[in-house]
Amino acid sequence: MPYKDVRCLSISAWNLGVESYVMVKIPVAALMVALSLVALPLSVGAVAEDVHAIAQAVDEHYNHLRSLQAEFTEIYRGSGMERTEAGTLWLSKSGRALGGLKKPGKMRWEYRSPREKLFVSDGKDAWFYVPGDRQVRKTEARKLDDIRSPLAFLLGKSKLEKELQGLSLAPDVAPLEVRDVVLRGVPQALADRVSEILLEVTPEHRIARIVIDEVDGSETEYRFSDQKENVGIAEKRFQFSPPAGIETIEGELGP
Repeated sequence: MPYKDVRCLSISAWNLGVESYVMVKIPVAALMVALSLVALPLSVGAVAEDVHAIAQAVDEHYNHLRSLQAEFTEIYRGSGMERTEAGTLWLSKSGRALGGLKKPGKMRWEYRSPREKLFVSDGKDAWFYVPGDRQVRKTEARKLDDIRSPLAFLLGKSKLEKELQGLSLAPDVAPLEVRDVVLRGVPQALADRVSEILLEVTPEHRIARIVIDEVDGSETEYRFSDQKENVGIAEKRFQFSPPAGIETIEGELGP
């Protein structure tokens, strides 16, 4: 539990101790000790249960989706600068490969503002292309180490409590909407690059925001709106063929 929560519990115990002293003349110090032994473990357990319930509900919601379309805003903060971009996201659940293993999900991030660019994966290959450039970058989807990839795994592959170590509530982080809940954890697959991920969850158990804090001090925030679930998405949406005369560079994808 974050330190601030422990402090609040201590204040609550002190108030309750004073009231009890006035009514039945029980020493305040003794009552505080008793409360610290009883109330705090129960509160910790209740919080853990809440986190578990929220994580399970999010898993259940996304694991039953076949596809997802949403508008997104991406905000990057780092190196003394801030950059905001926006566009449309499409996600589609992939089937199973030989041996019963689930293949990576398909996704398409179509940036429109302030500059057009494209990040797309068909579950086998992933591409990053900026119209007008003379190069396109390509990598195998299974080797993808891009910070956009965790959302695709929520389409039927992820369990939050396994993917995010130390998953807990983040009461110190203000949600975009009052009724939303913010969770924090460290992604196992990106632990060498990402120090923490924040997930904002709506009452309908949708992910409305992802904030990714990287070890170099930079931060990337994704906000999702107008989410449409289980919509029909043409297969060609996840396919990409480099324009004529464009050089293909294989390796890590661009930002």
